[in-house]
Amino acid sequence: MTARTHDFFAFASLITVASYYPPLVLNITTLIVSLIGNVIGALLPDIDQASNRLWDLLPGGDYLGKVLKNIFLSHRTISHSLLGIFLLSKILGWLTPKILNPSLIDVQIVNWSIIIGSVSHLIADAFTEEGLPLFFPFKLKIGFPPVASWRIKTGKWFEEFVIFPGIVLYIFWFVINHQEKILRVFRLAVQ
Repeated sequence: MTARTHDFFAFASLITVASYYPPLVLNITTLIVSLIGNVIGALLPDIDQASNRLWDLLPGGDYLGKVLKNIFLSHRTISHSLLGIFLLSKILGWLTPKILNPSLIDVQIVNWSIIIGSVSHLIADAFTEEGLPLFFPFKLKIGFPPVASWRIKTGKWFEEFVIFPGIVLYIFWFVINHQEKILRVFRLAVQ
């Protein structure tokens, strides 16, 4: 999937989860950082590629991406696995309280937003031709449907004209049909 598709699918996943499992307390700063974190989470699994959009956001990111991509062995290894999600959650648990002010921002909500973005990335990539090494370090690749030739080709017409518009339509449909739940979350943030 392309970065744009991953971003929108992560946002759709975030509003769905937040509507059904709303936080008890939320402030506007946490909401904004969580939305940004969700987009970062949507792109994190592809950090093993030097061309990842996240590298473009960092000064010297192109160079850093080329150097660090060797840590990940190749594309779609640990960063596209359950082990990768587990390690990400542990790293976030340690890192986010150090870079964000926990007295202003609910770090746990931000961490969940990033994880939701990352998990949504894996779900979307499970529908692509390449599939995922969900149980890395085992080489078995998981995909849906089970026959790789029936899956989506990244950046091709089916993703561009069916999948991406379908995600956008889902977001509109969800917002219209779950307005009260979504407004309840936003009201928490602005109180």
